[in-house]
Amino acid sequence: METLIPTINRLQEVFLTVGAEIIQLPQIVVVGSQSSGKSSVLESLVGRDFLPRGSGIVTRRPLVLQLVNVSPLQERLKTENGVKAEEWGTFLHCKNQIFTDFQEICHEIEAETERTSGGNKGISPEPIYLKIFSPKVLNLTLVDLPGITKVPVGDQPEDIEAQVQAMILSFISNPNSLILAVSPANSDLATSDALKLAREVDPDGRRTLLVVSKLDLMDAGTDALEVLLGRVIPVRLGIIGVVNRFEIIVHYRKLQAFLQRHYPSLASRAGSRYLAKTLSRLLMHHIRDCLPDLKTRVTVLTAQYQARLNSYGQPVEDHSATLLQIVTKFASDYCNTIEGTARHIQTSELCGGARICYIFHETFGRTLQSIDPLGGLTELDILTAIRNATGPRPALFVPEVSFELLVKRQIKRLEEPSMRCVELVHEELQRIIQHCSSYSTQELLRFPKLHDSIVEVVTGLLRKRLPITNEMVHNLVAIELAYINTKHPDFTDAAQVSASVNSQQAEALDGGKRWKNEKVAEEKAPAAGFGSPSKGQAINLLDTALPVSRKLSAREQRDCEVIQRLIKCYFLIVRKSIQDSVPKTVMHFLVNFVKEHLQSELVGQLYKQPLLQELLIESQDTAQQRTEKQSGNPAQSIVTAEITE
Repeated sequence: METLIPTINRLQEVFLTVGAEIIQLPQIVVVGSQSSGKSSVLESLVGRDFLPRGSGIVTRRPLVLQLVNVSPLQERLKTENGVKAEEWGTFLHCKNQIFTDFQEICHEIEAETERTSGGNKGISPEPIYLKIFSPKVLNLTLVDLPGITKVPVGDQPEDIEAQVQAMILSFISNPNSLILAVSPANSDLATSDALKLAREVDPDGRRTLLVVSKLDLMDAGTDALEVLLGRVIPVRLGIIGVVNRFEIIVHYRKLQAFLQRHYPSLASRAGSRYLAKTLSRLLMHHIRDCLPDLKTRVTVLTAQYQARLNSYGQPVEDHSATLLQIVTKFASDYCNTIEGTARHIQTSELCGGARICYIFHETFGRTLQSIDPLGGLTELDILTAIRNATGPRPALFVPEVSFELLVKRQIKRLEEPSMRCVELVHEELQRIIQHCSSYSTQELLRFPKLHDSIVEVVTGLLRKRLPITNEMVHNLVAIELAYINTKHPDFTDAAQVSASVNSQQAEALDGGKRWKNEKVAEEKAPAAGFGSPSKGQAINLLDTALPVSRKLSAREQRDCEVIQRLIKCYFLIVRKSIQDSVPKTVMHFLVNFVKEHLQSELVGQLYKQPLLQELLIESQDTAQQRTEKQSGNPAQSIVTAEITE
């Protein structure tokens, strides 16, 4: 148990070297308002005066204080040739420099603070690491933070209070930290800023210990007994009272007499010595509780670190083999993304082959289904087509030429969505390039010129196949337009309806009834465009359009219905065929062709001896990052060894 705190101290130093800020180590964070006596509490734990003092905000940078218990000087001189001092301190930023004069430690803290925070009360979140060795201290690690202030002074910004609180919260929000809240005995505990901040991040009080300072400065006739007993505000880890006047602390007997006189029932559970023992015990138990999770995090971090180092690869020795390996892997990942067998499968959106399938059966399929077989065709258009198909002769039957003319017009509408389908698939194949570049292999990031060349080759292959695929899809529609197959098996019923209607018309004409009825109807309602002109008005034979508002005769209505039924029936046949054949065409001429020829195209374009050296030039950052990670690898080993130990 005694080795836990020194182990955490060593880990803090190692993490500074590695830069692993994501590891949150167990520590004790000292929080209090300005002039609450928290710096004096720290000095009482050391038994020496070593912290800067003055008016206003004095602690302007976090001070990580590591207390290390060592043997007395006489015992150490017998066994080792170490530091010839009873007590001394070292700073992490002053390597190999030992401070035996605690006034020099104070001056160094002030100088290092001014280096980053300025000389006029500015604050900085960058911590100062101080390690004090003494036979009088217990193994302990504490973080002294700037006191909570209300009014800016000097060159402090207007939001200095918010900045200090944000800094404090960043430390005490760490779930592995214990909060040492310092509140003076001569102020109301209900207004304690330290307890208020502690409650924000630790509402249950599981990590909070309250220190009531300045017991000796209370007004005559008053005491803090109710506060120390937890009857005012209970604190789960306890409440400890201390005397901050340094000259009293030096004389331990006077301190004990003061506590025995004013707080006889709590004399054994108050004072700086009891506080030090309590903090050391709490920290050791807290480290022990956090150790399993800490070990897991270090293991994960080490694995990620090693994976990152492996991703940078080794310096290239065989350029030919390296290029072939990268090209082959990219081609394999590209094809696997289309097939749906890639290792990195997105869960947020469709990609690769799944999106192509969606384009075929959802986007393209729904677009075709939304096309109305009779869309854009009016009864006037149908009647006009029937009359145009018969020329100067009156129509006895519904002419097939008018049906072909109109149905081709409708079939032509299928070409645009078919071409759009090709375009969407081409765009998705382009997106797969970027997907594979991001997830397939780190080597593509190592060699930016090779990456750009691969993208260029694949893009060029897709660009070459696009017009070929477009032409084939265009031909599919052209084939349907080239020959209207009225003998199609699915078109038989509609053709029989047309034949039946024509047969009925023929029988009616043979009986003479239809001719008579139509003759009477024509006398009552002359044909549009051929009415008798008024006297003196020339006949304009070009303006022969049927009036839209004219009511259709029974025969015209029947002819329109027949043509509409024929168009709808045949259009559905063609639409079904196009919906089936366009995806097959796109797959054969574009998708499958690219899959089959991608690797050979990449090798043919890139595997050329003059290009190998140029393509396999590493990016500027890769070599540098590899060196940095390799230099940090020993530190990672130390962390793992310390945690395992």
